[in-house]
Amino acid sequence: MSKKDKPIERFMSIPAKKDITFDELSSFLVKLGFDKIEGDGSAVKFYHKEKDLLINLHRPHPGNILKVYLVKQIQTKLKEFINGNN
Repeated sequence: MSKKDKPIERFMSIPAKKDITFDELSSFLVKLGFDKIEGDGSAVKFYHKEKDLLINLHRPHPGNILKVYLVKQIQTKLKEFINGNN
């Protein structure tokens, strides 16, 4: 497995990982070419212009660990991104 594949495997693993941080997700999505758009309060959007794909979520608080349901939603969006189904 290449260095590039490791983050994808981490985010796409089934069952979903329970220890993924928001910072880790943010860094990963920016590396994939998403623009990070800060909203009001904890709202954050990640938008990929070329694929016209939007990931809309709230920054976790008080901690930094993403809830499993959010990781599953992100997995769905990443499948769209990887497969080009938007």
